[in-house]
Amino acid sequence: MAATKVKGSNQGRVMKGIIFTEFMEMVEDRFSEDVAEEIIELADLPSGGSYTSLGTYSHAEVLNLVTCLSQVSGAKIEDLVQAFGEYLFGRFADVHADFFENVSGSLDFMMKVEDYIHIEVQKLYPEANPPKLSCDRIADNEMTLHYASHRPFAPLAKGLIQGCAAWFKETIEVSQEDLPGSGPGTEARFHLVKVA
Repeated sequence: MAATKVKGSNQGRVMKGIIFTEFMEMVEDRFSEDVAEEIIELADLPSGGSYTSLGTYSHAEVLNLVTCLSQVSGAKIEDLVQAFGEYLFGRFADVHADFFENVSGSLDFMMKVEDYIHIEVQKLYPEANPPKLSCDRIADNEMTLHYASHRPFAPLAKGLIQGCAAWFKETIEVSQEDLPGSGPGTEARFHLVKVA
């Protein structure tokens, strides 16, 4: 995923503050508080980097933060976004344990994201605009997942998939086919195979 530093424009594309607060917590946890402060200063954000979980902010800000974290840490942007997806899934599972009731595995969980979990999320956050997901279950251990969003977060989706597999203590082989969408990282097809 290519990210560029964007100042002052949200292009009508906003995200809930909980994504930002969780990202900053991951940075503090995996790197340090000093690194978190450094990337906020480097990113020169319209919000000043002061986030609340219920606030709404431009998705350009999180792209700026990831770009700055890449510069500071030397890690690739895509790797950082995937790592955040894995981290975010774990936090999501802690907060929304009810979503996991009567779900036996990661593929079953992913099958219910679009028609149940995203609906419940929009009840909690009416202005949320989650990505569109569609799943095609090929076999008990195999499925394809189509991701489409106006935000360039296909690598985040891959991280969430990996985080889901880790939460269920499963091993899933994930291959990704990038699709044109509305720009790089906005649309992808994932092929998932659960390994015994």
